Amino acid sequence: MSGLLYLSVSRNSIEGEVPSDIGELKAIVALDLSSNNFSGMIPTRLGELQNLQYLDLSNNSFFGQIPLSFANLISLEDLNLSLNALSGTIPKSLEKLSYLKSINVSFNDLEGVIPSGGVFENFTLQSFLRNKGLCGVHILEIPACVVTNLEKQSKLKEVVLKIVTPVVISSFLIFLLVSIWMMKRQKKGRSKDVEKVLEIKTHQLVSYHEIQQATNNFDESNLIGEGSSGSVYKGTLFGGTVVAIKVLDLEDEQVCKRFDTECEVMRNVRHRNLVSVITTCSSDCIRAFVLQFMPNGSLENWLYREESHLNLLQRVSIMLDVAVAIEYLHHGHNTPIVHCDLKPANVLLDEDMVAHVGDFGISKILAVRKSMAHTETLGTLGYIAPEYGSEGIVSASGDVYSYGIMLMEVLTKRRPTDEEICNENLDLRKWITQSFSGSMMDVVDANLFCEEEQITSKSEIYIASMIELGLDCTKEMPESRITMKEVVKKLNKINTHFWKHRNLFQ
Repeated sequence: MSGLLYLSVSRNSIEGEVPSDIGELKAIVALDLSSNNFSGMIPTRLGELQNLQYLDLSNNSFFGQIPLSFANLISLEDLNLSLNALSGTIPKSLEKLSYLKSINVSFNDLEGVIPSGGVFENFTLQSFLRNKGLCGVHILEIPACVVTNLEKQSKLKEVVLKIVTPVVISSFLIFLLVSIWMMKRQKKGRSKDVEKVLEIKTHQLVSYHEIQQATNNFDESNLIGEGSSGSVYKGTLFGGTVVAIKVLDLEDEQVCKRFDTECEVMRNVRHRNLVSVITTCSSDCIRAFVLQFMPNGSLENWLYREESHLNLLQRVSIMLDVAVAIEYLHHGHNTPIVHCDLKPANVLLDEDMVAHVGDFGISKILAVRKSMAHTETLGTLGYIAPEYGSEGIVSASGDVYSYGIMLMEVLTKRRPTDEEICNENLDLRKWITQSFSGSMMDVVDANLFCEEEQITSKSEIYIASMIELGLDCTKEMPESRITMKEVVKKLNKINTHFWKHRNLFQ
């Protein structure tokens, strides 16, 4: 399957070694083998997958060293090797993986110096937990490494080489630079043409006529959703690709501005838990986004349709996906992006029930060194933070507030605008706080557990930890709320405990 882009076999009971010919999956973008019983050494051929952006081998029984070939994974953004039996050192060559945003090697038997250069400057203790042999200087909680006489001699040689080398090779470098400059001048015209061709191939605009054909002239049978800004249709592009097509209402001037905003945001983001924009269509008669199709619809539908039920594990997993996506928006760029309209309707589920955050129509890109902005465009009532609704202040902590409201809604199956809550002059946070009269089960959704399942004190503790996280996100003062990085850490910890004791929740 050399053209395969995504492969996930996580949370099964697969045993044995990973076949070495996995290196033939040349096009693979995301590979998830986590939570199985894989053993043996990690295949070095994984280093041949240069398109790979996401690799999760966690919670298995891999042993041996981290392959040096991982330094060749030039597109890698997320690497998780936690909960295995890996030994040896963390290869220093991983420092050159310039796109790497997240690494987790916790709960292994690794030793030696944690790399401190390149992308490793931004990693914290959470990436290296429970490896007794690791040491370093750039993470305060990890002990410093002991420098031996041999290492001192090595450093002395390194200093000498640094002084001598520039003198020896300076003339060669001058010659090389001149040669490269001359070659670039010759190839400049050709390279521009190649760039244009690549741009067309990766982001080919579609016409109004093509969208008409894809949706069968916007037939109602293809309508999968309607909102204040327009309609969403299921469509099939030429070639058979099934997509979702979001057609905006051109009569609304604000909606047209949102189109430009969303284009600006989506131009700067790429993450597995964000809805992918395949292309756009912009003309005098239409503004439309062609999006990745999500066959399982929105989180809102799963919460409130009578025939749909999500168990506790599914809800925790979905909210973790959402948290990871928002953490990426807030902390994955020099210019933070604030979503401004987090709610279940904007969380879509793919065929594997993985959550993707969408609808960036009123998002704000915060300027560098500026943690907040002002706006006259409001999000959805019930989810907007107090400072956003009263003063129009937009900041990352506003998204945290909306996330906390959504987390409590997912657990209780109560909308923040629920009539029963509003009639008592309460908001969802106050209602939950006042409803803690003994059992946690008094406020959570009855469908979290099947009728035949026994609700244990252990399960109540986990639910309480989720509710507490929601309350921490929705504190009235923005500066009192936790960040999305902290949300992800706490939710990861809760999710790990869930999977270790999953027999209590199924």
